[in-house]
Amino acid sequence: MIKLIALDLDNTLLNSNKNISERNEKVLKELHANGIKVVLCTGRPINAVWRYVEQLDLLGPNDYTVTFNGGMVIKNATKEVLFQDSLKLKGFKLIHDFAKANNLPLDVLDFKQVYSLTDLVKSDYKEVLNANLKFVNAKFEELPNQKYSKAIMSASAEKLDSVRSTMPDDIKNNYHIVRSQPQIMEFLKPSVNKANGLEHLLRKLDLDFNNLMTFGDAENDIEMLQAAKLGVVMDNAKDNIKKNR
Repeated sequence: MIKLIALDLDNTLLNSNKNISERNEKVLKELHANGIKVVLCTGRPINAVWRYVEQLDLLGPNDYTVTFNGGMVIKNATKEVLFQDSLKLKGFKLIHDFAKANNLPLDVLDFKQVYSLTDLVKSDYKEVLNANLKFVNAKFEELPNQKYSKAIMSASAEKLDSVRSTMPDDIKNNYHIVRSQPQIMEFLKPSVNKANGLEHLLRKLDLDFNNLMTFGDAENDIEMLQAAKLGVVMDNAKDNIKKNR
């Protein structure tokens, strides 16, 4: 029996104006009121999606959000961290050096803000993301030695296609690489994906993947679409996403 519905945001739950439609809001609130858990499952941090949490009134004692593509699970009412998976700064040196050698931009995110790397080509991630998130300019060597969630390469879809096709194996083998949007490529710890984050949440709620229904459209949704009892791929998804489901 389906007891939890996990939804991607961009190009899935959100429309082209980055809003939840009145119809979707009404349906999700009705499901929530009837005991179905509704979980937003996103690559963004909690503060960048908080308005959607509030809009859907997901503020009860058992309401959670899966953030950073499964790298963190947050209890909404208290902002308590249920689960977190991360890399230390040195874990991103490989992709930083690749970006520097190939004149590519890169941003590195901890779990609170974005570091736009000024020793590389200027990034347009802030404009592409267009979310409530703090950006700090810094060189890679200046970043504090702490836990980080992911690195982001933001460029045209065509540029990222080219980068992906020529990327060396040492980069491919050391990161979980996904496109969350056509203009955004993410470099995560190999163990980080939305299905893994959801697995920790399901276990906390005494549920499993047989109780899960997921909705998504992009490469970073594939694992949760495959793991769920019922995975729904949006009609606007690319053919390769539909085939991988």
